[in-house]
Amino acid sequence: MDEIGSSCMRMLLSLISLLGFVGSLSAAGAETIKVGATSGPHAEVLEAAAKVAAREGLTVRIVEFNDYIQPNAALAAGDLDANSYQHRPFLQAQLDARGYDIVPVGRTVLFPIAVYSKKYKKIEDLPKGALISIGSDPANEARSLILLQEAGLLTLRPGSESKATPLDIVGNPKGFRFKELEAAQLVHALDDVDASVVNANYALLAGLNPQRDSILLEKPQSQYVCEIVVRKKDRDAPWVKKLVSSYQSDEVRSFVEKRFPGAGFAGW
Repeated sequence: MDEIGSSCMRMLLSLISLLGFVGSLSAAGAETIKVGATSGPHAEVLEAAAKVAAREGLTVRIVEFNDYIQPNAALAAGDLDANSYQHRPFLQAQLDARGYDIVPVGRTVLFPIAVYSKKYKKIEDLPKGALISIGSDPANEARSLILLQEAGLLTLRPGSESKATPLDIVGNPKGFRFKELEAAQLVHALDDVDASVVNANYALLAGLNPQRDSILLEKPQSQYVCEIVVRKKDRDAPWVKKLVSSYQSDEVRSFVEKRFPGAGFAGW
């Protein structure tokens, strides 16, 4: 090989080496995390946040769940890096019951809970002895009863509100009866009950809009704004700050307002 050829070969090898070095730096600077969310609205909003995060060098792989229990179990077990679907009262109930070492790190969205009925057009039309289905998990069960109390339909024992169950009802003028179901089943119970108190994510999946289709709608309450949750050991990790800031962006706020008009609200 002549001198010119040798020089070209050396230059080519140097270029390949440089490209490899730059590529390794890029790989080192990029991060991939797995974030759990319930199927439907929470997963959709997380997808919008993931697009923002990608521009900041953070790849978010979304793992969808069909119940409220598994995302926390998966996070605590290390199968997820974060999850995004729950409000703080629900999280606290999970911590009390299961002792998970997980913490909230940033507010996300509020999807209001609401009462739906296929039999009655107004909440005032519910008859005496009406059967109402409510969530069986402690936080959303209490949330449902608080909603009915705020509408003047029942009275809860003072001090019990945040953990209320039907046993805490001390005033029930219409003698309402309650059927406790898993949250995902509440919307499917509408054919069998007089009314059902349904979380917005499951209502939207069934084609119901809280603003348009409910007979009683929860007013925005800060304690029910959902949050991003991570393991306690990760709370100060750089990727956590990047994930939260990507979620709490103008782009995601705009997505929520356009995708869920009257049914979802940015909570940050």
